[in-house]
Amino acid sequence: MKKSTTLSIPQPTDAELEILQLLWANQPCTVRDIHDALHIRGGTGYTTALKLMQVMHVKGLVERDDSQRAHVYRAAVSKERTQKRFMIDMVQRVFEGSSSQLVLHALGSQRASREELDAIRLLLNKLDKDAQ
Repeated sequence: MKKSTTLSIPQPTDAELEILQLLWANQPCTVRDIHDALHIRGGTGYTTALKLMQVMHVKGLVERDDSQRAHVYRAAVSKERTQKRFMIDMVQRVFEGSSSQLVLHALGSQRASREELDAIRLLLNKLDKDAQ
């Protein structure tokens, strides 16, 4: 059985995900930029941020431009792809492969805004139309 390309993306740790979120919002960033943002949140030291980003580069989660003195990093994976990776993993591990159970549980335990409900209805209508 062939693995999905989404599943072949390394799943970031919590600390790596925090760095990815900063990169998605502000890229490109230097290690100093990431460290400063993490430090404001009560985060980590500079060398820890540097080591995390080096590990993320090896894992393929970030790209590094080392043509300048201060290396500049960009996310190598999109936010949407990463969200999909986490979602697939959660559906498999927590909801026994049932995405409908995930949706029912999520909607039953969290209040959705009018805009979110409208978006859900549009998606359900599209899925219904595609199924026919």
